[in-house]
Amino acid sequence: MKKIILPLIILAIPSLMHAATAATQLEGSFKFGPAIILIAILVLFVLVGIYFRAKDTTDYYAAGRSISKVGSGMAIASNWMSAASFLGMAALMYGSGYHGLAYVVGWTGGYVLLLVLMAGQIRKYGKYTAADFIGDRYYSQSLRVIGAIVAILISIAYCVGQFGGIGLMFKWILGLPYIWSVIIGGTVVLTYTLISGMLGVTKNMQIQYVIIIISFLIPLFILTFKFDYFWLLPQIGYGSVVSDIVTGVPLAETSQLLNSMGHEYAMVASPEYAMPWDPATGQTFYQWIAIAFSLMIGTAGLPHVIQRFYVVPKARDARWSVVWGLFFICLLYWSAPAYSAFGKILSANPEVGKLAKDAIVVYTAQLGDIHPLIVGLLAAGGVSAAFSTVSGLLVAGSSAFAHDLYVKVLRPNSTPKTQLVMARVATIVMAIIVTLLAIPQFALIAQLVAIAFSLAGCTIFPLFLLGIWWSGSNKQGAMAGIIVGLLVSAVSLTYSLVGPALPGYDFISFWMGPWYFAIIGAPLAIIANIVVSKLTPETPIEIRKFLIEQVHS
Repeated sequence: MKKIILPLIILAIPSLMHAATAATQLEGSFKFGPAIILIAILVLFVLVGIYFRAKDTTDYYAAGRSISKVGSGMAIASNWMSAASFLGMAALMYGSGYHGLAYVVGWTGGYVLLLVLMAGQIRKYGKYTAADFIGDRYYSQSLRVIGAIVAILISIAYCVGQFGGIGLMFKWILGLPYIWSVIIGGTVVLTYTLISGMLGVTKNMQIQYVIIIISFLIPLFILTFKFDYFWLLPQIGYGSVVSDIVTGVPLAETSQLLNSMGHEYAMVASPEYAMPWDPATGQTFYQWIAIAFSLMIGTAGLPHVIQRFYVVPKARDARWSVVWGLFFICLLYWSAPAYSAFGKILSANPEVGKLAKDAIVVYTAQLGDIHPLIVGLLAAGGVSAAFSTVSGLLVAGSSAFAHDLYVKVLRPNSTPKTQLVMARVATIVMAIIVTLLAIPQFALIAQLVAIAFSLAGCTIFPLFLLGIWWSGSNKQGAMAGIIVGLLVSAVSLTYSLVGPALPGYDFISFWMGPWYFAIIGAPLAIIANIVVSKLTPETPIEIRKFLIEQVHS
């Protein structure tokens, strides 16, 4: 077999290279080389999912609690670096410059918050899901149900942005309409999630991280070298690109430096690109801080992130997995602003036309005339980033339904086999809902994801923060807090959807925007929890004793 396959591969290389080189259109064409790369990694994901498929509920919910610190850190990074990180951050900075850095600061700071406040304690508590913790800590089936529903809503909101990223990359590679790209991509990720559960998903995340980081960094080294910037460390060298954007680049200086369409990257000065909260961006200091704050606390309240701490054997492993995760995450986060800067100068010529901001990472590499196979690898990395996050979200959402609603509330005596069936049914239903919501493209990927963060910051984060660190928080206080958080979320999203027809629209849309309403909702939820807890019966002694002896021992 090897004697047959090897010559076929060698013979195919020239045609593959030719087809890849011909695929230079920014939009609307089937790109053979990138398509081969995409199909290869999708097949790999499915095979890994089959090999490490979930055999029981522990495998499906918590990967058998068998993942190492470094492996868990890679999975955390991969699970975290969604399409919003891989594609969305550069898109925001490409469009709004300095203001987009609020997303980098918020998402990175959120993991530091998790490391300091929650990682070890969450693992010591020993539950499978966020709703499981809420129901047990606050000794309330009603709160368990509310927590599960909120976890499902957060997972769906987060998934919508990821499906949008998958659709954009499939559209770019395969030349299909966006709708079909979303449907096909969503079907593939659904298939291997159904097969694998958390165990296979976690193993896939480790592979996906390697693909994500390699595909993201290689084009960056090539771009900085090719356009004569400091290429040994592109994360520093791109600062000169930002200076060129701010001061402008005269035509005489770029006659030998052309993009793939033959345009010099000369551009007029754009000082607002690097100015904090410049009026030209339409953003203010308050909005920058509000976004960063909401993303930080939202990170510490995301169900699929919290669930990652249950896959390691011990609490110490949970803390170290966050440290490793932060390291792996920073490799990409330090690099994303460079793509926005290069995208700005390479697309400065009006003849380039209007580019989809969410695909600017891939367009930047393509406009930089990087070999299409490498650009194809970059696009495949974007798909990997979306897939890794979607799979974790689907498992978190389906676990909230199967484990927290079906097993703990509706059918306590159901068999493990029935639980797995219900988890898979819930996964399918979630995927269908997300696909329908992703098709209209309501907003940029990172903005859609920010809604999920604000919702998590208003609801789940206060319950975990007070539930872990204040034994006085009781079920009445928790109920008051989550109701307040949900009300703030409902007001913000209603005003965002309905628009100026509602009274006080300008006030609400500024102070409680859909991307950052947690800056108002989270403090109000915490205050409500504390006040009501003080006015109602104490937390049962067995809960307080467990917190002291087990969680904070």
